Amino acid sequence: METKVITAHVPLPLAEKVDSLANRLERSKAWIMKQALAAWIDQEEERHRLTLEAMVDVDNNAVIDHQSVQAWAESLSTETPISVPR
Repeated sequence: METKVITAHVPLPLAEKVDSLANRLERSKAWIMKQALAAWIDQEEERHRLTLEAMVDVDNNAVIDHQSVQAWAESLSTETPISVPR
């Protein structure tokens, strides 16, 4: 697999955590950084997918109004909570 070097300046406390993890896991700092970057990219891609999905729901008016959600949330601390709004 071809690779490309990416350089980033990180705060010293974060760099020290990477060093510590690399030592504890007996892995290279490069491995730690690849794992962290891959996980972050996966998370951001999922967040983007969910945002697009939510925007389709909004366009289709498949939303729950704020008042219904607020009433449900407030009812959770009572003896007779209302059902989840749909």
